[in-house]
Amino acid sequence: MEFKKIDNKKFFNGLETGTIIDSTFFEEVKVEDKNVGIIRFKPFKDLDFIECGFSTRLGGVSTGVSESMNFCLDRGDSRENVLENFRIFSTAINTDINHLVISKQTHTTNVLYVDESNAGMGLVSQRNYDNIDGLITDKKGLCLVTAFADCVPVIFIDKKRHVIGSAHSGWRGTVGNITKNVIEQMGQKFGTKAEDLITFIGPSICMDCYEISEDVADEFKKAYSSKEQEYILYDKKNGHYQLNLQIANYFNMLNAGVKASNINVTDICTCCNKDLLFSHRATNGKRGVLCNFIYLK
Repeated sequence: MEFKKIDNKKFFNGLETGTIIDSTFFEEVKVEDKNVGIIRFKPFKDLDFIECGFSTRLGGVSTGVSESMNFCLDRGDSRENVLENFRIFSTAINTDINHLVISKQTHTTNVLYVDESNAGMGLVSQRNYDNIDGLITDKKGLCLVTAFADCVPVIFIDKKRHVIGSAHSGWRGTVGNITKNVIEQMGQKFGTKAEDLITFIGPSICMDCYEISEDVADEFKKAYSSKEQEYILYDKKNGHYQLNLQIANYFNMLNAGVKASNINVTDICTCCNKDLLFSHRATNGKRGVLCNFIYLK
């Protein structure tokens, strides 16, 4: 499977990071008669205490604009299809739907600690939480699920304490710095130190594809230094800007104390790969939803 890759060399010129080139690899897992497409993150490959996979459009049962591995329940797809997609993908990553806990995303910066009492919430049982865009846990086997269709997945692994976090960071979550909230809550709950984190900024819309209006750009000008803005915003001189959400999240991690060498950045744009990934921008909102799945073994 060939994805169109982001030229991160031009965007990150002069910035230290972990992996930004060849940061992902594609895997197909056979589940019954389905070839399930999974994007894996190379920096996590040798961490034998976690399982992490990002979905593609491949291997599900949904049809139409949601074809085929769709995880969204509120865009016209049937509940039966979505449940079956979750079952198939869960099998592909060696878990099951009763072990999933799904965020309730509303573009907030709210982060929730979850444990075994939350297992299945958002799918096989009702949530006892709302307005939650980030999840953290230290419980083995509890799979954190966060959803995307251009917004940025931000993923956190404490390699010393074996705890994890996963968050959804759209432009509002990025300006509001959900990344900092995740790291602070991991510190308060588990004693996590930012310098011990391995992080990944996952498949999301790239700067070349993401045009914004001046009012949104103004929010980023308030939140970031003038030097940071040089990387984050490109002024088109017509009241519009190109926005690099991935680099904005990079600065959020760096400013929260994550080592630059431990900040790993995607080489896949959802909008550039609309046939393989769901993209809100590329389809004018006619799409399904991708998910990131991560759990401690």
